[in-house]
Amino acid sequence: MVNQLLGVSSESEVNEMAGFFSDFVNGCLSIPINLPGFAYHTAMKARESIISKINKTIEMHREEGDSDVSNGVLRRMLEEESLPDDAVADFIINLLFAGNETTAKTMLFAVYFLTHCPRAMNQLLVIDETLRLGGIAIWLMREAKDDIEYQGYVIPKGCFVVPFLSAVHLDENMYKGAMSFNPWRWMEPENQEKRNWRSSSLYTPFGGGARFCPGAELARLQIALFLHYFVTTYRWRQVKEDRMSFFPSARLVNGFQIQITRRND
Repeated sequence: MVNQLLGVSSESEVNEMAGFFSDFVNGCLSIPINLPGFAYHTAMKARESIISKINKTIEMHREEGDSDVSNGVLRRMLEEESLPDDAVADFIINLLFAGNETTAKTMLFAVYFLTHCPRAMNQLLVIDETLRLGGIAIWLMREAKDDIEYQGYVIPKGCFVVPFLSAVHLDENMYKGAMSFNPWRWMEPENQEKRNWRSSSLYTPFGGGARFCPGAELARLQIALFLHYFVTTYRWRQVKEDRMSFFPSARLVNGFQIQITRRND
């Protein structure tokens, strides 16, 4: 992903960027205390490092016509779009997060859930259930365009509204046994309509409305291809106990450590 976006190919540079990106993702949703020792502060420092690296790459390309970025998205943005450097840097960071972190974590959660529910191995419903229970986009940011009254509350024009998608996905009134991994729930008649993630208000792993995720179909395809290859090529076993945590977002507390062996059957 880093190579495609920035044209960075050396292992050391990729590992460095991966470290910065990991720190940024792990702390960006933490309590916003920007002081040393807090995860949010570490995330902001990591973001500064990522932007610094992007800006250096931009300078190298402009001054030297650096061939290292000749095949990256960054080069195309610099040559085909008239955007300021800070906008380019923000766009690259958004692509790194939206195009990699969310899909990669969904794949991780799918393997975790399958480890504890092996009889679901042949069900593609696993993807829908993983997106419901382990959804990465737990909330969205929206702005009220007009004064809105909702259930006795007035939301003034211009105020930010943060709908928590997980509040619906994990609601026992909407999904029986909401905290349990149960891909077969999507075979039940009452859940068939909910499963239409393009229009349902009760199942929104990719958001909705005008800001619906443009990479939704690609993400589902990537996850399906990964799961097919993984479960048909390898066996695995969990080597350390782990558990789900949903604060500040869905994650596996111990990183989900597994031992993988190639299948011989």
